Amino acid sequence: MKLSRVLKIFTVPYKLLLAQLYPVKYAKKLGVTMKGSVTIYGSSYKMFSAEPYLVTLGDNVYISLDAKFVCHDGSVLPFRKDIPDLDITKRITVGDNVFIGMGALILPGVTIGNNCIVGAYAVVTKDVPDGTVVGGNPAKKIKKTSDYLEKAQEDSIHIGHLTGKEKIKAYNTIFEVH
Repeated sequence: MKLSRVLKIFTVPYKLLLAQLYPVKYAKKLGVTMKGSVTIYGSSYKMFSAEPYLVTLGDNVYISLDAKFVCHDGSVLPFRKDIPDLDITKRITVGDNVFIGMGALILPGVTIGNNCIVGAYAVVTKDVPDGTVVGGNPAKKIKKTSDYLEKAQEDSIHIGHLTGKEKIKAYNTIFEVH
């Protein structure tokens, strides 16, 4: 057995733990560029593909559970027997004030603009313009972010500023949970 495989036995559990407890710190350690405040919910262990250093995240970015950023196109592999140097790899750039929903997949070459929302399990294959909400497979424009925000303000239960036990108590009161 190669030494590198033996070392993995000891390093992988550490990396898994670091990515779960400190997902932003782990992403930075991998080489992801962050231009401001980034929040990652859940583990970042499998979030970034083999080229995490090609991902740039803006300020005030929120990434939900199981989102993925893939900077390469592995579907060229079967053709490398005839074209050995064939490779498609591109940067991914995320702007400021962006939410990326659970399980979203961001593919090579995509730029997500400022003030955008990417819906849960969306497959983003093309650029997302500023101020846009996208969803689906492939991701398509659903509405303008300003329209989403207007509706969100109407539907709000006004406890977004609360945390921990205080928030749970408010939920219990609002939804009459005892």
